[in-house]
Amino acid sequence: MTTTTELTLFADYHQIHVCDADSDGDLGDAWTEQAVADQLAVARDALGIGTTVDVNVSVTVTVLPQEPIDDSAEFDHVVEAGLHVSAGRLMILGCTDYGPDAATFPVRPGWNRVRASRSNLARAARADIDSDETPETTEKIRIQVWPAPELPPKITKRWS
Repeated sequence: MTTTTELTLFADYHQIHVCDADSDGDLGDAWTEQAVADQLAVARDALGIGTTVDVNVSVTVTVLPQEPIDDSAEFDHVVEAGLHVSAGRLMILGCTDYGPDAATFPVRPGWNRVRASRSNLARAARADIDSDETPETTEKIRIQVWPAPELPPKITKRWS
């Protein structure tokens, strides 16, 4: 069964987090120079998704039964990585949001794959701190999650 949810998240410090709801989601050591370049910080039970702006971003979360088709041509920047979810509850939040108030999603316990596809990046970057004032300039992030074995991170499309 596929479920889709729309969120607005505050991308403080130019990032949002996707993590196991039962973990501390610590990405302190994961934001390496390469992770910043890739806009993807990876820990076993947490991912940091880089953003162009540090204001509100529009996030669409889709939980899928299997890997979706590759539609990366429709996006500016596309990355994916494995994420271990111990008890089957995935949490998505801004990096300074309060965990117990964050959106959670049921997923299969164990390894899952997360694909973050970002769009509207040039318009959002030009509008900067005012980018979240209109839908035309708001950064958009689609997060897709599906059960998958542990695999290395992948940068499918890079925006610069």
